[in-house]
Amino acid sequence: MRLRSFVTAALAAVLAAGALTPASPAAAATADRWGFAYVKDPTVAVWTVLDTSRQWGSWKTAFPAAWADGIKLAPGRFQVRFPQVGAGSRGVPHVTPVNRTGHYCEVVRWFQSGADEIVDVQCHKPGGTRDDTPFTVLWTTSSGVLPAGTSHAYVQWGAGAVVQSYNSTGVANAAGPVGVGQYVVRLPGVGVAGVLAGNVQVTAVQPNAGPRRCKVYTWSAVGSDVQVYVFCYDQAGAFINTDFTVSYHRRRPVIGSLGPPTYFGYLGTAVGGPTNDNSVLGVGANTVVPLAPAGRYLATFPQIGVKETHAQVVAQGSGSNYCHLTQSWTYTTNADVDVICFDNAGVVTPHRFLATFTSRL
Repeated sequence: MRLRSFVTAALAAVLAAGALTPASPAAAATADRWGFAYVKDPTVAVWTVLDTSRQWGSWKTAFPAAWADGIKLAPGRFQVRFPQVGAGSRGVPHVTPVNRTGHYCEVVRWFQSGADEIVDVQCHKPGGTRDDTPFTVLWTTSSGVLPAGTSHAYVQWGAGAVVQSYNSTGVANAAGPVGVGQYVVRLPGVGVAGVLAGNVQVTAVQPNAGPRRCKVYTWSAVGSDVQVYVFCYDQAGAFINTDFTVSYHRRRPVIGSLGPPTYFGYLGTAVGGPTNDNSVLGVGANTVVPLAPAGRYLATFPQIGVKETHAQVVAQGSGSNYCHLTQSWTYTTNADVDVICFDNAGVVTPHRFLATFTSRL
């Protein structure tokens, strides 16, 4: 409660001082370009096509034979190349590690190379040493205003300010620090008045590839706005200032596009209600059951495991605990997403999390 009181007071001071940094929305259609992929083998030393059952992107319309590929650059350092969708440093990426060892990952940068978009990822084992691990990764860039009923928004925070921002209502997002390694992000109008709905994902960004993790401390509905507290940590579990990306989606997939995809779902273990939604079966249809050891969970998304698919996970709550995937998800029609959470030492520990899943259809 003491930490919550401090953050609340700091937020009030930020708002009073006008220190939240707004960014103006752009003006075309959501999502403009996007891609997702799963890096099953992070040790390949030449450009190698990634798992074709767990990747897709907006390039497939014009370039159906093209596939995302990747290459290892150094210990724990891996680049993913999404073909024919290059958009410079626009948009936001997310990355989720896939392991049972407590390795974690951040984004170093994303950039255009020729016609392609490249996402540069650095991973670490507990303690901060750079080391390889499988991971999932997405990148998406959006613009334009959406009609009411669904929403999508994101913010990139870097060098102490909002670098770029998108909000499907056309209203400017805002963000600002409330303490060392602690930030508040306000996404106006994207939620449901008085009800927490949708899903949030957060990824640390560290241009020097130092060990960083970010998570959702808490999030809430403020009228129809969504307010997210992002807390970030170093390898010792201490608060540290860092860049990050945060995105929100409600009644549409994490990539921002809709129809397709039409098969998607998300859940949060802290709240329930419309933070648990399934595009086929509706609110409350997704389930979470604990597995052994304590701190491992099976999240099931019924009837949306169709064709090429993707999953992202982020921890929610206090402390430097973090969560990600244990293995690539399995699916026939239902999608089973295996989630595991750790304390800072890499010991499996129960914790809350937010998960999101989408098909490309």
